[in-house]
Amino acid sequence: MRVNQVEVPRDENGSSILDLARADIAESSTKTRNCAACPGSGSGSMEFQSPYPDQVLENVLENVLHFLTARRDRNAASLVCKSWYRAEALTRSELFIGNCYAVSPRRATSRFTRVRSVAIKGKPRFADFDLMPINWGALFSPWVAAMAKAYPWLEKVYLKRMTVTDEDLVLLSESFPCFKELVLVCCDGFGTSGLAAVAGRCRQLRVLDLVESEVDDDDVEWLSYFPESQTHLESLVFDCLQFAVNFDALEKLVARSPSLKKLRLNGSVTTPQLYRLITQAPQLTHLGTGSFGALEAVAAGDQEPDYASAFAACKSLVCLSGFREIFPDYLPAIYPVCTSLTSLNFSYANINAEHLKSVICLCHKLQTLWVLDSICDEGLQAVAATCKDLRELRVFPENPNEDVEGPVSEVGLQAISEGCNKLQSILYFCQRMTNAAVVAMSKNCPDLVVFRLCIIGRYRPDAVTGEPMDEGFGAIVMNCKKLTRLAVSGLLTDRAFSYIGKYGKLVRTLSVAFAGDTDMGLKYVLEGCHNLQKLEIRDSPFGNEALHSGLHHYYNMRFVWMSSCKLTRHACQEVARALPHLVVEVIRSQGERNDDSVEILYMYRSLDGPRSDAPQFVTIMQ
Repeated sequence: MRVNQVEVPRDENGSSILDLARADIAESSTKTRNCAACPGSGSGSMEFQSPYPDQVLENVLENVLHFLTARRDRNAASLVCKSWYRAEALTRSELFIGNCYAVSPRRATSRFTRVRSVAIKGKPRFADFDLMPINWGALFSPWVAAMAKAYPWLEKVYLKRMTVTDEDLVLLSESFPCFKELVLVCCDGFGTSGLAAVAGRCRQLRVLDLVESEVDDDDVEWLSYFPESQTHLESLVFDCLQFAVNFDALEKLVARSPSLKKLRLNGSVTTPQLYRLITQAPQLTHLGTGSFGALEAVAAGDQEPDYASAFAACKSLVCLSGFREIFPDYLPAIYPVCTSLTSLNFSYANINAEHLKSVICLCHKLQTLWVLDSICDEGLQAVAATCKDLRELRVFPENPNEDVEGPVSEVGLQAISEGCNKLQSILYFCQRMTNAAVVAMSKNCPDLVVFRLCIIGRYRPDAVTGEPMDEGFGAIVMNCKKLTRLAVSGLLTDRAFSYIGKYGKLVRTLSVAFAGDTDMGLKYVLEGCHNLQKLEIRDSPFGNEALHSGLHHYYNMRFVWMSSCKLTRHACQEVARALPHLVVEVIRSQGERNDDSVEILYMYRSLDGPRSDAPQFVTIMQ
């Protein structure tokens, strides 16, 4: 939840894995303290003084450390001396594991004994793009087994890209009587049976969020397992479910959950059902609408509910999402809440520019906007004209085919940069781009922290000049001094990567797709970006020399992913031998030829060495 042996993966607030090893050494050293000769007690007699002063100091220290919330500060405090090391471990209530294989559950639970909240990440991000073979690993089972013994007072679990079984959820529900929050992001392996166990046994549950996870339908009505009395639910998210839920059970659950603030529905919930839910829960601050379309009943002449009045009653609503299977004629229903919205997610809504403009012209307070590129450059121009406080923008492709002419381009990007000067984060998919538009964004939005430009297609140059996109990305790292995350694509030469290495001193995450020239480009990055922690590269020409250029830095990184590059098994073997505490996994995809070439390389640091659950298609180089 981005040194400390447990927080092995370092993120925005992390630090080196070697720090924890040093802390372990400090803790293992022992000295005799508070021992002195006592006058008058006889020649040579020794007497131990009261340890009370030290105990007072440690008590004071523990109280002070409670005010340290940033992981980076806590990791630094644990390295001061063994007293600070002990006190920091005893006062840490939140545990973040950025890579489930970077440290063992036993090591984590033995050091931090008073944890109430655990966050664990599993597979690397490129698993979201089907680049990771199924059954690779990242199992939650060993973690929940260890936590069940060590943390009986655990209240919160956050998992991302982990494989979770129904048995894991049953054990979780049985082991933690005070359990309150479960968030599963991009997870798989479980179904409605496990959800029913959590809903039925965790009587103090406040948060149950299923985000972009794959959930199996076990024909278990999991919503019916919540307590029949008033619940403590504050957040219920299940918009990723691909099957229908029991609406009667859902409606009753919402009715007896007066503290519910966040509700995100899946596509099986119809618009009239949505109406019934929000009329019972006008206190909602975050709403995911599910489907948002016309009904067969309307054609038969039935009277439709007054959706606009229902939304108008939701005075606290600030975040709106969903809109699956949208029927644009229903958009006026949300007009009453638009003036209060700070976040709007249309990433599933296939609407055009005119539809968007009717809504966006009312959203003057908007800070976060996700949309499909179906809104075209014209829609982005409308956003730029209205949303002056916008901080985050994501534009996703409706059709990611590189052979089609994309509906958004450099025109939309430049309009956003000119109208939304407070922008801090952008993800922008397009089929064409120019250096001039990217340079304009770097100058108009100097507070950018995240810049991810995904030019769909291989090695696309500047759409106007035909030149490489070097100067555009160079301007981003030069002018955006706060930049920590960068994704590059398009036709790039080594010059672009030299800019990144020279000016991207705060960059922690770098993603490279369908871009690159020679090994020297990656060498510039690995030698210049001293804060780099996560490196993701796919379909790029970097080879063995580029890989070896980072030997000095890999121990300080959370992971390196390289797929469809020009690597050999021999080069990977050399890295493993040079860095014995680095786990070097060579992953073979189905149908890969059996030669020295490497399809996927995944490297990460670990305090406990190679994992024991590697499948047959994974070779751990040693």
